[in-house]
Amino acid sequence: MNAAMQRVNEMEPARFVERFGALYEHSPWVAERAAPLRPFAEPGAMLAAMNGVLERATTEEKLALVRAHPELARRAGLDPDLTRASQAEQASAGLDRLTPEEYARFNSLNDGYAARFGMPFVICVRLSDKALILSEMERRLALTPAQELDTAIAEIGKIAALRLTDALAVLAREEQAS
Repeated sequence: MNAAMQRVNEMEPARFVERFGALYEHSPWVAERAAPLRPFAEPGAMLAAMNGVLERATTEEKLALVRAHPELARRAGLDPDLTRASQAEQASAGLDRLTPEEYARFNSLNDGYAARFGMPFVICVRLSDKALILSEMERRLALTPAQELDTAIAEIGKIAALRLTDALAVLAREEQAS
């Protein structure tokens, strides 16, 4: 076990939640429920435990988690609740630099998606680009609400995996500096 994972396993529960609660957008309850599942041998085990928390969550909790995510390409710079992580992730896919036509297309798809599913469209934008996101928005509009909730939760798992890698890298740098 590396020093960063050892530190993760030794954290007080409140510190663990403070450090990793943001992996799941505005939903520190995931980290709260995962904290007692330590020790984690490696990052993959930690992520699996956190995703297991999601699998055991109620449908209402899953919907709340999805609804905690920002609408893509619409709220950057306008929404005070948009986290820095979400801003950076959307920028990585070019969603902060849309043409007027792209912006209109995203807004139309966001509106149709919200009307159909009652939640924002979620995709791991760091693993996507504008064209893929638009294509997925169109494709996923054909899914059933249950299928789409499962798909959104799977995408949130991808987002959390990338955020965990980032958080552990910061922790490792802190270990090296101390």
